Amino acid sequence: MEDRMPMDMGLRWALHRNAVMAAEADPTLSPETGKPMPSQTRIRFGIGFLVFGILWMSGLGMVSAVLLPEHYKSVEGVSPDVLVGVVNAFTAFASLIANLLFGNFSDRSRSRRGRRTPFILAGAVLGGVTLFLTGMTFNPVLLTVVYCLCMFGLNCMLAPMVAMISDRIPSGMRGTMSAFFGAGQTVGAPIGTLLGAYFITNRAPGFALAGVLMFLGGIVAVIILPKEGPADYLPTDKETFLDVLKSFTPPRFSVAHDFYKAFAGRLCMLLSYQMISIYQLFILENYVGLSVTDAGVAIATMSVITMVVSLLGSLLAGPISDLIGRRKIPVVVASVLFAIGIVLPWVLHSTLGMYLFAGIGGLGYGVYSSVDQALNVDVLPNKEEAGKDLGVLNLATTIGQMLGPVVMSTLVVSVGYSVAFPVAIVFALLGCIFIMSIKSVD
Repeated sequence: MEDRMPMDMGLRWALHRNAVMAAEADPTLSPETGKPMPSQTRIRFGIGFLVFGILWMSGLGMVSAVLLPEHYKSVEGVSPDVLVGVVNAFTAFASLIANLLFGNFSDRSRSRRGRRTPFILAGAVLGGVTLFLTGMTFNPVLLTVVYCLCMFGLNCMLAPMVAMISDRIPSGMRGTMSAFFGAGQTVGAPIGTLLGAYFITNRAPGFALAGVLMFLGGIVAVIILPKEGPADYLPTDKETFLDVLKSFTPPRFSVAHDFYKAFAGRLCMLLSYQMISIYQLFILENYVGLSVTDAGVAIATMSVITMVVSLLGSLLAGPISDLIGRRKIPVVVASVLFAIGIVLPWVLHSTLGMYLFAGIGGLGYGVYSSVDQALNVDVLPNKEEAGKDLGVLNLATTIGQMLGPVVMSTLVVSVGYSVAFPVAIVFALLGCIFIMSIKSVD
């Protein structure tokens, strides 16, 4: 195959392979260049990942945590508690499909603009427009369809961005870069909730701002990140439709035990997280007993608390993980902190309990987000299929997003919040067991 490629293509392909092999042998070398990464390049990657997470998560957080749950009350013919579970189940399933599709397709892209960049730009447009349109319909079916399209746009950005950590970042810096990636999301979520609370009684401009933030996430990230090189030199083979379908096959369990343990650990943690985070507004209104206005004030306060502690946890945990050369311990500590955070509103049954959850649980989730992504990259069985395999791992996130609200909705409707809280605690702690059983990563 290499003999059929033009000389310059063959040379670039050989240099690429040499860079990847050099990076596998030396954690300080970039798999993109085979050389140490300059400080200016590291800074651009860190800022790019951080800003990307803040922007898209702020937009999505405005909608998912505040505006959309309040918007559901305007949809006639269906209970908001039921609708939040149903809509999130469909949109999480859409995310599941989209993450696999765009992770795999970006692996196989041979664009002169790079493997990942075109997908990030396309996803920014689709995600931003449809996030705004989600708040413009009162038909439950159309609302669900539009929100699903938004998840396709979002994951068209997310899957390639996560794959860049494997493609372009030295293994010895992945904890730090994962920290910036996670910090953006953990800070963006409370910012989004805070902004959403501001627009809770005037939702239309809030939905518009949310769409703009998601759109800017992809655009600004591409501008800040070091330009991705062309991928036209990568070898290609003629493929049938069946070959393309086979390319979606996940790693074999027999040779990827740790890969699937990481999957299970993330699934359990995300189930726990989604059960509480999606229901924050309903918990304040229906469990604590606040009015809509008071709940808006409380959720804004929680957002500020979460933003501060999650930023602190994210930015400290990643570099510490790189320094000590360990991934599992920070992830387990983070999961335990999150479980403790859930205990407090369950026991205290008050606004104070929710504030303590925001502080302790937010710190735990900030630490978790900053290190878990690096752990996932470290357990990949094939770096050349990073986009696809990370897409498989990210299915744990989307399945958690899908099942978390469904589980919470089912428990709240059938037996109440007193049972839902301990179930979320069990899921968080179960995730620790899976992570600690991983053998190939310390």
